[in-house]
Amino acid sequence: MSRPARNLLPMRPRDPEEEGRSASTLELFFDLVFVVAVSVAAGSLHHQLTHGHVVDGVTSYLLVFFAIWWAWMNFTWFASAFDTDDWLYRVLTVLQMGGVLLLAAGVREAFEGGELVLVTLGYVVMRVAMVAQWLRAAHGSPLRRTAHAYAVGIVLVQVLWLLRLLLPPETDVASFVVLALAEMAVPFVAEKVGETPWHAHHLTERYGLFTLILLGESLLASANAIFDALETGDHVPELVALAALALVATAALWWIYFWAPHHHVIRKANFLWGYGHYFIFAAAGAFSAGIEVQIDAVTHHTELSDVEASFTLTIPIAVFVLGVWALAVRPHADRVVNLAVPLGAVLVLCDPLIPLPSTVSAFVLVLVVVVLVRHDPREDQPGESAPDEIVSP
Repeated sequence: MSRPARNLLPMRPRDPEEEGRSASTLELFFDLVFVVAVSVAAGSLHHQLTHGHVVDGVTSYLLVFFAIWWAWMNFTWFASAFDTDDWLYRVLTVLQMGGVLLLAAGVREAFEGGELVLVTLGYVVMRVAMVAQWLRAAHGSPLRRTAHAYAVGIVLVQVLWLLRLLLPPETDVASFVVLALAEMAVPFVAEKVGETPWHAHHLTERYGLFTLILLGESLLASANAIFDALETGDHVPELVALAALALVATAALWWIYFWAPHHHVIRKANFLWGYGHYFIFAAAGAFSAGIEVQIDAVTHHTELSDVEASFTLTIPIAVFVLGVWALAVRPHADRVVNLAVPLGAVLVLCDPLIPLPSTVSAFVLVLVVVVLVRHDPREDQPGESAPDEIVSP
């Protein structure tokens, strides 16, 4: 296909049934900056939790993580519909990456002092770059009105984000919730004008890759337990045991997530599936912070009690498991699986209340995985190949 004089491809809607559609190298490169943003957010949450600032830490984390998740999700769905991978598309994507790094640079100030200027500016940069993409998609596209609706909606909300900086600090949470709802309303309104196409396997692969990034943070936290044990020589058995338990728990979460036939769910409830992942992703990121808090508890460097420290680990696990079950497992599982998975999440949540915290959580998660293995959906549909039933990046 020949390119115009400016070496740009026309940005037309892509075929939602395109064969062999998978994540591009640009999308994988784009994800790298989110590794930085998630790591800084999880590290800041860990710092707040271990110093006993639980409510402030969790609140700041949920707000900051929304900004990270929403920017990533909007780019991902846009790319599924309009990705051209020409030079202008790449430049605008790199501009979005710059906004992510700017946001990440302001995360610690947002957590510790409530300073929101840098985080807001980074977020607005990401969203303005997205506006430029939508305006380009509107040029000569059959979805022109939809693309214009997206662009106008995003611009209006960004103006409100900047005006929010003028409000008194006591309105931060309430104003954030209002504007977050406004952000999420933009796709609802725009898609009423005309539906943009999206590729089910491409999107579920992209979400799966982001899940792996978040779980990778937990593996790093597990490794930190080993590093601390080797460096200090203190609490070696406890830290090694914690690292092993964290590895088992992380592997179980991976297994549970990728057991579910996500691409079937997204075809039936794309908004619910896409938006509901906020809780899954936020929980996965918080899980790594919980492991770090557990390390602090073992080494006596936290103001939290042992029970409180354990909850920083088990609550994210329970939210992750319940989120995956509600969004992707429940609609396609039998009664045994639909009993075992949520029951396992509840047992994990109650783990800190018994004498062997964390150990029971890992054991329960292993049992849940055993149930999933014995009730593999591929066994019920032998005529279909494994990739069509189990979404895996």
